[in-house]
Amino acid sequence: MAYRPTWQGHLRLSLVTCPVALYTATNSGGEVHFNLINPDTHNRIKMVTTDPDTGPIERSKLVKGYEVSKGEYVLLSQDEINAVKLESTKTIDIERFVPAEDIDRIYWDNPYYLAPDGKLAQEAFAVIRESMARSGQIALGRVVMSTRERLLALEPRGKGILAYTLRTDAEVRKADEVFESISDKSADPQMIAIAQKIIEQQEGPFDPSQFVDRYEEALKDLIKAKQKGHKVAKVEEPEDTNVVDLMAALRASLGGKDKAPAKSRAKAKPAEKSKATSKAPAKAKPAAKTAAAHKARKAG
Repeated sequence: MAYRPTWQGHLRLSLVTCPVALYTATNSGGEVHFNLINPDTHNRIKMVTTDPDTGPIERSKLVKGYEVSKGEYVLLSQDEINAVKLESTKTIDIERFVPAEDIDRIYWDNPYYLAPDGKLAQEAFAVIRESMARSGQIALGRVVMSTRERLLALEPRGKGILAYTLRTDAEVRKADEVFESISDKSADPQMIAIAQKIIEQQEGPFDPSQFVDRYEEALKDLIKAKQKGHKVAKVEEPEDTNVVDLMAALRASLGGKDKAPAKSRAKAKPAEKSKATSKAPAKAKPAAKTAAAHKARKAG
Protein backbone atom coordinates (compact mmCIF):
# COMPACT_ATOMS: atom_id res chain seq x y z
CA MET A 1 0.00 0.00 0.00
CA ALA A 2 1.40 3.40 -1.03
CA TYR A 3 1.06 6.03 1.67
CA ARG A 4 0.28 9.61 0.78
CA PRO A 5 2.73 12.14 2.19
CA THR A 6 1.46 14.70 4.68
CA TRP A 7 4.10 17.20 3.63
CA GLN A 8 6.69 17.45 0.85
CA GLY A 9 9.70 19.72 0.71
CA HIS A 10 13.43 19.66 1.47
CA LEU A 11 15.67 18.65 4.36
CA ARG A 12 18.74 20.81 4.81
CA LEU A 13 21.84 20.41 6.95
CA SER A 14 23.96 23.52 6.34
CA LEU A 15 24.64 23.39 2.57
CA VAL A 16 23.49 19.79 2.06
CA THR A 17 19.89 19.63 0.82
CA CYS A 18 17.63 16.84 -0.46
CA PRO A 19 13.93 16.46 -1.32
CA VAL A 20 11.96 14.64 1.40
CA ALA A 21 8.42 13.60 2.23
CA LEU A 22 6.79 13.44 5.65
CA TYR A 23 4.35 10.60 6.39
CA THR A 24 2.15 10.12 9.45
CA ALA A 25 3.57 7.26 11.52
CA THR A 26 0.32 6.25 13.24
CA ASN A 27 -3.25 5.41 12.31
CA SER A 28 -5.88 8.00 13.11
CA GLY A 29 -7.93 5.81 15.43
CA GLY A 30 -10.08 2.73 15.83
CA GLU A 31 -12.30 0.98 13.33
CA VAL A 32 -15.62 1.82 14.94
CA HIS A 33 -16.98 5.14 13.70
CA PHE A 34 -20.52 6.39 14.23
CA ASN A 35 -22.79 8.62 12.15
CA LEU A 36 -25.80 10.58 13.37
CA ILE A 37 -29.00 8.83 12.23
CA ASN A 38 -32.65 9.82 12.42
CA PRO A 39 -34.17 6.82 14.30
CA ASP A 40 -37.57 7.37 12.61
CA THR A 41 -36.30 7.21 9.01
CA HIS A 42 -32.85 5.57 9.48
CA ASN A 43 -31.46 8.35 7.27
CA ARG A 44 -28.01 9.76 7.92
CA ILE A 45 -28.17 13.37 9.06
CA LYS A 46 -26.41 15.94 6.86
CA MET A 47 -24.71 18.93 8.38
CA VAL A 48 -25.74 21.94 6.30
CA THR A 49 -23.68 25.15 6.44
CA THR A 50 -26.18 27.87 7.27
CA ASP A 51 -26.12 31.64 7.64
CA PRO A 52 -28.47 32.68 10.47
CA ASP A 53 -29.82 35.53 8.32
CA THR A 54 -29.86 34.20 4.75
CA GLY A 55 -30.11 30.44 5.31
CA PRO A 56 -28.06 27.59 3.70
CA ILE A 57 -24.87 28.55 1.83
CA GLU A 58 -22.44 26.48 -0.25
CA ARG A 59 -19.27 25.58 1.59
CA SER A 60 -17.14 26.55 -1.43
CA LYS A 61 -18.23 30.20 -1.03
CA LEU A 62 -17.04 30.43 2.57
CA VAL A 63 -13.86 32.20 3.68
CA LYS A 64 -11.97 32.11 6.97
CA GLY A 65 -12.33 34.84 9.55
CA TYR A 66 -10.41 35.85 12.65
CA GLU A 67 -12.50 37.40 15.43
CA VAL A 68 -10.85 40.64 16.58
CA SER A 69 -13.76 41.65 18.83
CA LYS A 70 -17.23 40.30 19.63
CA GLY A 71 -18.93 39.70 16.27
CA GLU A 72 -16.22 41.50 14.26
CA TYR A 73 -14.00 39.44 11.95
CA VAL A 74 -11.04 40.00 9.67
CA LEU A 75 -11.80 37.94 6.55
CA LEU A 76 -9.03 35.99 4.79
CA SER A 77 -9.26 34.06 1.52
CA GLN A 78 -7.28 30.85 1.03
CA ASP A 79 -5.06 32.64 -1.53
CA GLU A 80 -4.18 35.27 1.07
CA ILE A 81 -3.34 32.58 3.62
CA ASN A 82 -1.22 30.74 1.05
CA ALA A 83 0.67 33.97 0.37
CA VAL A 84 2.11 33.86 3.90
CA LYS A 85 5.27 31.88 3.32
CA LEU A 86 8.15 31.10 5.63
CA GLU A 87 11.24 29.15 4.63
CA SER A 88 9.95 26.32 6.84
CA THR A 89 6.87 26.06 4.61
CA LYS A 90 8.95 24.05 2.17
CA THR A 91 12.25 23.38 3.94
CA ILE A 92 13.13 21.60 7.19
CA ASP A 93 16.32 23.42 8.13
CA ILE A 94 18.25 21.62 10.88
CA GLU A 95 19.16 24.36 13.36
CA ARG A 96 20.57 22.55 16.38
CA PHE A 97 21.58 19.19 17.88
CA VAL A 98 20.65 18.38 21.49
CA PRO A 99 20.87 15.28 23.74
CA ALA A 100 17.59 13.33 23.76
CA GLU A 101 17.36 13.49 27.56
CA ASP A 102 17.27 17.30 27.37
CA ILE A 103 13.77 17.21 25.84
CA ASP A 104 11.10 16.65 28.48
CA ARG A 105 8.68 13.92 27.31
CA ILE A 106 5.72 16.24 27.82
CA TYR A 107 6.84 18.22 24.76
CA TRP A 108 6.81 15.25 22.36
CA ASP A 109 3.67 15.35 20.19
CA ASN A 110 2.89 13.45 16.96
CA PRO A 111 5.29 11.04 15.18
CA TYR A 112 6.06 11.06 11.45
CA TYR A 113 8.36 9.15 9.12
CA LEU A 114 10.72 11.26 7.03
CA ALA A 115 11.97 9.64 3.82
CA PRO A 116 13.82 10.77 0.66
CA ASP A 117 11.45 11.93 -2.06
CA GLY A 118 12.74 10.34 -5.26
CA LYS A 119 15.88 8.47 -6.30
CA LEU A 120 18.00 11.60 -6.71
CA ALA A 121 17.55 12.38 -3.02
CA GLN A 122 18.87 9.04 -1.77
CA GLU A 123 22.58 9.89 -1.48
CA ALA A 124 22.23 13.25 0.28
CA PHE A 125 19.56 11.82 2.58
CA ALA A 126 21.86 8.91 3.54
CA VAL A 127 24.69 11.33 4.38
CA ILE A 128 22.46 13.43 6.64
CA ARG A 129 20.87 10.39 8.34
CA GLU A 130 24.20 8.64 9.00
CA SER A 131 25.78 11.85 10.32
CA MET A 132 22.84 12.25 12.70
CA ALA A 133 23.21 8.64 13.85
CA ARG A 134 26.89 9.07 14.64
CA SER A 135 26.24 12.25 16.62
CA GLY A 136 23.92 10.32 18.96
CA GLN A 137 21.79 13.42 19.37
CA ILE A 138 18.38 14.78 18.35
CA ALA A 139 18.27 17.23 15.45
CA LEU A 140 15.87 20.15 15.72
CA GLY A 141 14.23 21.84 12.73
CA ARG A 142 11.03 23.67 11.82
CA VAL A 143 8.20 22.88 9.45
CA VAL A 144 4.91 24.58 8.53
CA MET A 145 1.93 22.18 8.59
CA SER A 146 -1.79 22.98 8.82
CA THR A 147 -1.21 26.75 9.04
CA ARG A 148 1.21 26.34 11.95
CA GLU A 149 4.97 26.32 12.20
CA ARG A 150 6.00 23.36 14.33
CA LEU A 151 9.33 22.45 15.87
CA LEU A 152 10.52 19.01 14.71
CA ALA A 153 12.73 16.56 16.58
CA LEU A 154 14.54 14.25 14.16
CA GLU A 155 16.33 10.99 14.91
CA PRO A 156 17.49 8.08 12.70
CA ARG A 157 15.11 5.09 12.56
CA GLY A 158 16.17 2.16 10.39
CA LYS A 159 16.94 3.43 6.88
CA GLY A 160 14.91 6.58 7.44
CA ILE A 161 14.30 9.29 10.02
CA LEU A 162 11.67 9.47 12.74
CA ALA A 163 10.31 13.00 13.16
CA TYR A 164 8.27 14.19 16.13
CA THR A 165 6.47 17.51 16.27
CA LEU A 166 7.22 19.22 19.58
CA ARG A 167 4.74 21.26 21.58
CA THR A 168 5.63 24.86 22.31
CA ASP A 169 6.18 26.05 25.86
CA ALA A 170 2.88 27.97 25.68
CA GLU A 171 1.01 24.73 24.91
CA VAL A 172 2.28 22.90 28.00
CA ARG A 173 0.46 23.60 31.25
CA LYS A 174 2.58 24.08 34.32
CA ALA A 175 2.53 20.99 36.54
CA ASP A 176 2.42 23.06 39.73
CA GLU A 177 -1.03 24.33 38.78
CA VAL A 178 -2.33 20.78 39.16
CA PHE A 179 0.08 19.29 41.70
CA GLU A 180 0.25 22.14 44.23
CA SER A 181 -2.60 20.70 46.33
CA ILE A 182 -0.81 17.34 46.78
CA SER A 183 0.46 16.82 50.34
CA ASP A 184 4.20 17.04 51.04
CA LYS A 185 3.92 14.34 53.70
CA SER A 186 6.26 11.41 53.11
CA ALA A 187 4.71 8.00 52.50
CA ASP A 188 5.16 5.14 55.00
CA PRO A 189 8.53 3.42 54.22
CA GLN A 190 7.07 -0.04 54.98
CA MET A 191 4.21 0.54 52.55
CA ILE A 192 6.65 1.75 49.90
CA ALA A 193 8.77 -1.40 50.37
CA ILE A 194 5.72 -3.63 49.87
CA ALA A 195 4.57 -1.59 46.85
CA GLN A 196 8.06 -1.97 45.32
CA LYS A 197 7.81 -5.75 45.68
CA ILE A 198 4.40 -5.65 43.93
CA ILE A 199 6.02 -3.68 41.10
CA GLU A 200 8.79 -6.28 40.84
CA GLN A 201 6.15 -9.02 40.47
CA GLN A 202 4.59 -7.12 37.55
CA GLU A 203 7.78 -6.32 35.68
CA GLY A 204 8.11 -7.52 32.08
CA PRO A 205 9.02 -6.48 28.56
CA PHE A 206 6.89 -3.98 26.63
CA ASP A 207 4.94 -5.78 23.89
CA PRO A 208 2.53 -3.39 22.13
CA SER A 209 0.86 -6.32 20.34
CA GLN A 210 -0.55 -7.43 23.70
CA PHE A 211 -2.44 -4.17 24.17
CA VAL A 212 -5.75 -3.89 22.34
CA ASP A 213 -8.59 -1.41 22.66
CA ARG A 214 -10.96 -3.51 24.78
CA TYR A 215 -13.63 -0.81 24.68
CA GLU A 216 -13.67 -0.89 20.87
CA GLU A 217 -13.81 -4.71 20.93
CA ALA A 218 -16.83 -4.48 23.25
CA LEU A 219 -18.48 -2.02 20.85
CA LYS A 220 -17.93 -4.45 17.96
CA ASP A 221 -19.57 -7.24 19.98
CA LEU A 222 -22.49 -4.91 20.74
CA ILE A 223 -22.93 -4.08 17.04
CA LYS A 224 -22.83 -7.78 16.06
CA ALA A 225 -25.42 -8.63 18.72
CA LYS A 226 -27.71 -5.87 17.47
CA GLN A 227 -27.27 -7.07 13.87
CA LYS A 228 -28.48 -10.52 14.91
CA GLY A 229 -31.46 -9.06 16.72
CA HIS A 230 -30.22 -10.04 20.17
CA LYS A 231 -31.32 -8.07 23.18
CA VAL A 232 -28.33 -6.39 24.74
CA ALA A 233 -27.91 -7.17 28.43
CA LYS A 234 -27.08 -4.29 30.72
CA VAL A 235 -23.65 -4.65 32.25
CA GLU A 236 -23.44 -4.16 36.00
CA GLU A 237 -21.38 -1.21 37.16
CA PRO A 238 -18.20 -2.23 38.99
CA GLU A 239 -18.30 -1.60 42.72
CA ASP A 240 -16.31 1.33 44.05
CA THR A 241 -13.43 0.23 46.23
CA ASN A 242 -13.01 2.16 49.44
CA VAL A 243 -9.54 1.44 50.76
CA VAL A 244 -9.55 2.07 54.50
CA ASP A 245 -6.67 -0.17 55.56
CA LEU A 246 -3.99 0.60 52.96
CA MET A 247 -1.39 -1.70 54.56
CA ALA A 248 -3.81 -4.67 54.47
CA ALA A 249 -4.56 -3.94 50.82
CA LEU A 250 -0.85 -3.83 49.97
CA ARG A 251 -0.13 -7.10 51.78
CA ALA A 252 -3.08 -8.80 50.09
CA SER A 253 -1.82 -7.61 46.71
CA LEU A 254 1.69 -8.86 47.42
CA GLY A 255 0.39 -12.27 48.51
CA GLY A 256 -1.46 -12.71 45.21
CA LYS A 257 -4.81 -12.87 46.98
CA ASP A 258 -7.99 -11.15 45.94
CA LYS A 259 -6.82 -7.94 44.29
CA ALA A 260 -9.86 -6.02 45.47
CA PRO A 261 -8.72 -4.03 48.49
CA ALA A 262 -10.46 -4.43 51.82
CA LYS A 263 -13.56 -2.24 52.00
CA SER A 264 -13.28 -1.55 55.68
CA ARG A 265 -10.95 -1.97 58.61
CA ALA A 266 -13.64 -4.00 60.36
CA LYS A 267 -13.52 -6.59 57.62
CA ALA A 268 -9.75 -6.72 57.74
CA LYS A 269 -9.55 -7.48 61.46
CA PRO A 270 -11.22 -10.93 61.39
CA ALA A 271 -8.72 -12.02 58.75
CA GLU A 272 -5.88 -11.00 61.05
CA LYS A 273 -7.54 -12.85 63.94
CA SER A 274 -7.99 -16.04 61.95
CA LYS A 275 -4.38 -15.79 60.88
CA ALA A 276 -3.31 -15.66 64.51
CA THR A 277 -5.60 -18.57 65.35
CA SER A 278 -4.08 -20.67 62.58
CA LYS A 279 -0.69 -20.34 64.28
CA ALA A 280 -2.00 -21.85 67.59
CA PRO A 281 -1.70 -25.52 66.56
CA ALA A 282 1.98 -24.97 65.93
CA LYS A 283 2.53 -24.79 69.71
CA ALA A 284 1.06 -28.30 70.12
CA LYS A 285 3.59 -29.89 67.74
CA PRO A 286 6.29 -30.57 70.40
CA ALA A 287 3.74 -32.48 72.51
CA ALA A 288 2.76 -34.62 69.54
CA LYS A 289 6.43 -35.25 68.83
CA THR A 290 7.01 -36.37 72.48
CA ALA A 291 4.08 -38.79 72.35
CA ALA A 292 5.45 -40.35 69.18
CA ALA A 293 8.88 -40.77 70.79
CA HIS A 294 7.37 -42.40 73.90
CA LYS A 295 5.46 -44.85 71.71
CA ALA A 296 8.65 -45.73 69.86
CA ARG A 297 10.52 -46.42 73.13
CA LYS A 298 7.69 -48.63 74.40
CA ALA A 299 7.73 -50.64 71.20
CA GLY A 300 11.47 -51.06 71.55
